[in-house]
Amino acid sequence: MKVKVISVLEDNYMYLVIEESTRHALAVDAAVPKRLLEIIRKEDVVLKAILTTHHHWDHARGNEELAQLLPGLQVFGADERIGALTHRGDPDPLSPQFGTIRVRCLFTPCHTSGHMCYFMWEDDSPDAPALFSGDTLFVGGCGQFFEGTAEQMYTNLTQILGTLPKDTKVFCGHECTVRNLKFALKVEPENEVVKEKLAWAKVSDGMCQGCQGVAWQRDLDISVPWQQRDDEDLPTVPSTLQEEFLYNPFLRVTEEAVQRFTGRTEPVEVLRALRSHRDTFKKPKERPNPQAMLAFDWGLFGPFLEKK
Repeated sequence: MKVKVISVLEDNYMYLVIEESTRHALAVDAAVPKRLLEIIRKEDVVLKAILTTHHHWDHARGNEELAQLLPGLQVFGADERIGALTHRGDPDPLSPQFGTIRVRCLFTPCHTSGHMCYFMWEDDSPDAPALFSGDTLFVGGCGQFFEGTAEQMYTNLTQILGTLPKDTKVFCGHECTVRNLKFALKVEPENEVVKEKLAWAKVSDGMCQGCQGVAWQRDLDISVPWQQRDDEDLPTVPSTLQEEFLYNPFLRVTEEAVQRFTGRTEPVEVLRALRSHRDTFKKPKERPNPQAMLAFDWGLFGPFLEKK
């Protein structure tokens, strides 16, 4: 199977998963229909289903439009708030199959009460499996506990996602890797793996590291060497589950350094404290909008700024 990484909105990811023998495809978190349809036409595939991780608009707002445009389209999820839903996987687990692509729906409530992750693989394939983790597991981080508890997130990370094969490719819902790893470095300032991953995330040298396994492509120009990821919005997905255990503090709650940072030792309490610290972690300064700065240079805002 081939995974197309599609950057949309401010920092969201949509994904198009293609079964190459039939040219059938699945979309994960179809937030921007127009962009998704462009990629579908470009790839010459037939969209068979949408897999929605949760109901938030930046993940699910395109469902209704796509369902109207594509009669018979299946929409999977675990929350009745998801638009155009045809297959609900909560509380009963769903394991649909699309050609050679098998899907295991993993119920992971916490970020929202109806959050679902999707684990995909092909039987008898040497390729690594893929996890579409939405806003539960990020590269170097985890999602906020909007509608759940630390206990739920701990279960999600350790018993549900953490037990998947270690070579699993992790495709998350947002590009927030640099911010996550800056926080991880604050938690474990001596962790060399965190330092290396943060440097890699900032600079695109080595952008093909970890690409073995699932055949995946970014829907971006990545041909320019030494391009700054943080400046050019280049994706840092996928990571692997094995890597996450080395630098993601939310998967390292039993490590002495992480427990020392939080002042807790019980794993759930460590996770709870980490999330609290991450929620208040200083965000990077917003960069001035280049178009706005140009307008200032040209004096276009002058009439609005003059005192009456």
